[in-house]
Order: sequence, then structure tokens, then C-alpha cells
Amino acid sequence: GILHGIIWRQGEPTRPSCLSKRRLLSMKQLKKYIDTNRQRFIAELIEYLRFPSVSAQSAHNKDMAACARWLANHARSFGLKPRVYKSGGHPIVTIATPRKRNSTRPHFLVYGHYDVQPPEPLELWDSPPFEPTLRGRNLFARGASDNKGQHFAHLKAVEAYLKTDTELPCDLTFVVEGEEEVGGEALVGFLKQNKRELKCDGVVVSDTGMPDLKHPALTYALRGVAALEVKLTGPDRDLHSGIYGGSVENPAMALSKLLGRMINKNGSINLPGFYDDVVKLTAYERRQLARVPYSEAKYKKLLGVKALFGEKGFTPNEQRCARPTFEINGLTSGYQGEGSKTIVPSSASAKITMRLVPNQNPQKILRLVARQLKALCPPTMRIEVELGHAADPYIVSPTGPLAKASLKSLKAAFGHEPVLLREGGSIPIVEHFARILKVNTYLLGLALPDDNLHSPNEKIDLEVFMRGIWMSANLWTNLAEA
Repeated sequence: GILHGIIWRQGEPTRPSCLSKRRLLSMKQLKKYIDTNRQRFIAELIEYLRFPSVSAQSAHNKDMAACARWLANHARSFGLKPRVYKSGGHPIVTIATPRKRNSTRPHFLVYGHYDVQPPEPLELWDSPPFEPTLRGRNLFARGASDNKGQHFAHLKAVEAYLKTDTELPCDLTFVVEGEEEVGGEALVGFLKQNKRELKCDGVVVSDTGMPDLKHPALTYALRGVAALEVKLTGPDRDLHSGIYGGSVENPAMALSKLLGRMINKNGSINLPGFYDDVVKLTAYERRQLARVPYSEAKYKKLLGVKALFGEKGFTPNEQRCARPTFEINGLTSGYQGEGSKTIVPSSASAKITMRLVPNQNPQKILRLVARQLKALCPPTMRIEVELGHAADPYIVSPTGPLAKASLKSLKAAFGHEPVLLREGGSIPIVEHFARILKVNTYLLGLALPDDNLHSPNEKIDLEVFMRGIWMSANLWTNLAEA
């Protein structure tokens, strides 16, 4: 540390270099700017959140375009260089730092998305989803945490550099898309078309979370996903259950039995070859995951369940982020209207997704599952299996130099030793950054567990938001040095 202008290293006093002095003064200046402009930053975030930028609903196409324009104009207002690209779907916004890149300065990308999930069911919101509302230190609105507030924190950090005439030690390009919530492919094509311009030393994404303010987190792995739909058909029409019931197999019952065979009593997936490529957690990783705060009682209360269930031999934190899953997302069969209708339904169907871990291959898993479902299908049924979307799992070394720089930045902002996380969800674009741009992605999430992502009453904790800005201000210096 610094004491009366002297740095003590290994017991020997040495005077700080001019570079160290300049850096300390610069960081102090940045911190003062960020603290002084807190209320304005929050007001600007509120303005951003008012756009109902719901990419899944065509009625909001004009809102999507208006939101993209607002973001570009806002970035331009404090000296950045934005561009709005038309794609086959919603616009893509790039925002670059003003000076031209050169070979001697590192270049980093910051990814985010301005589109949001549909807000329905509206009756479960305590305040309108697109009328941002402050309650305590939380700001409630759709998109507050996923993902407008998170990438907006990085923009405000860059503003602090520019407005205080503090030189950024690296060049930055923000890539903010409008189709993340609908799995759009426009950004993939954009990366391929612009990979020379977007060539960089790494990508920073804040679209994940942290356990709490005392446990900021670097997420170093993501689960992949593989989706399919299975349909069983028995009779060629719905049948009267009194006249025909008992003489034909019920497709809903047959499908339930079939799906029930996919998971055994120990919570493992009952599919030959499913675990063949799974990379086991190391002892170091298990120790790191054990540092993540966990209370079974609080976890059950958060989820609203009476008891937990998962693969034996693994903790709940490991089960939900570092082990593969087989989930039924939806079941459909027979009459769904008011009252009863006594039938044997003609068909039954289920939507299924598997969350996958390194080094599982989604296409291989889809083939395995489809083959097993067909093999187990009873002779009374006709089966159809339709393969759906897929994304690879992702992992980056949590001990590399850029990862260490990220952890250092988190500690500087939150004042606590960060934890290392695996994320149970999928961010498919991260794998595309690896494949197309040949770079690693560092996930520095600013969402808390109760931020209600994809749910009613989504929010962002404004203390996290402000500390996220300070984390980002530290990050560019630390990454450039690394």
C-alpha cells in the first residue's frame, strides 16, 4: 500500500514511479466523476428502460428501432462513435472509442443486448414494466438487469474516462444487439462480415450474476443447450373414453411413462453414452464452488419448493451449473379448456431441453436422445422427434492473466474477494466469439439472485449498478496491463 508517498515492497521502501502516481490520480478523478454523477446515471438508465424493446413481439418493432437510435445518440453525446446497422431483423448497434485503433494498444469488445423479454403476465407486476419505478435501492423495470442496466454500466465507465480527459489504456468497441432474447442469427452473420474490424484481445460480457454484494463473481463456464420436441400419436382422432377407453393405450400416459424412464431414482440421466464426454470437476473447481454462499432453507424459499432433487454425489450449486440436465419444458395432450371432456386423446407431445457441460456436443446428444426415445416407444404409438436449437457449452481458464485482471477489478469495486462461478444457463454468442473471433470471453455479471430475470418485477440493485461502473473503470486498466 501507499504510506506518505512511499510504497513498501518486501520490507524495502521505494518511491512510487511517475506512472503509478499518474494512475492513482487518474483513478481518483474517475471515482469522483462517477460518484458525482450517480443521480444522472440512474435517470439516464430510467430513460433507456422506458423503451418497450420486446424483440419477440412484432408490435414492438418500432420501439426496437427507437431504442437502438436512443442508445447510439446517447453514446454520441459524450464522445463515442456509434453506428446502427440494419440486419435481417432488429438493428445492431456498435459504439467505438474515438481514437483509431493501432497495433500497440489492446482492443476489447463489450457485448450486450437492448432487447428484453415479454413482460407478461402483466397482472403480476407491482408497477408497470416500462414505467421504471424506484423502491428502496432497487429500480424495477423489464430489462433493468437483463440486460440494459448491465451493459449501460460499462458505457458510463467509458464516459467517465472521456469526460475527465483520462486516457483509456485500450481501445473499446461495444456490440449491442436486439435479438438475444429470440435467438436471432443476425449477430452471427455480423461477426463473420466484420471480423477484421472486430479483431480483439478479449470480450467482456456482463449478462450473468453474482451471489450477493460480498461475493462479486467471474463466471468462467456456461452450460450449452440442446432442444427437441417429441410427439406420440395413438388413434387418428380423439376417442370417447367410455366407449373405447381400456382397449387402446392413452398417448398421454404412454408419453409420461416414456419420459419417466429418462431419469433414474438417483437423478442421473438414463441414457447410454450421455455422460461419455463430460469433463469432471477438478478438486480446485469444487473448492471454488464451495465458497459460493449457500443456504438450503433460503434456496428452497427462493424457489418456492418443499424439497430439492438432483443428481446424487453433487451439491445443489454443482447440480445447477456444472452437471448436465434433461428437462421437460412443456407437456401437451387432450382437452385443455374449462370443465372436463371425457376422451382418450389422439396424441401427446413434450418440449425438452438438455443443458450440457464441457465437452458435450449438442448434436451428438440430440442424436442419442432421439435414438433412445424411438427405441423406447411402445408399439401402440407412432413417434415423431423434431430436433430444435442447440448451443455449445463454454469454458475459459479462471487462472489466466485476463481472468486474474477481471478478478482484481471486481475486488477493487466491491471490496471483497471474488468467487469463481459456472453459469447454468447458456449465452450462445459467447461460443460464436470463440469460433469466429478466436478470443475468450470474460463474464462479469451484475445481477443478483432476486433480480427476477425473465419474471415479473424484474429489477436492478442500484448499489450493484454503481459499483459495476467503478469495476468497469478499473477493468480497462487492469486488462491492458495484463
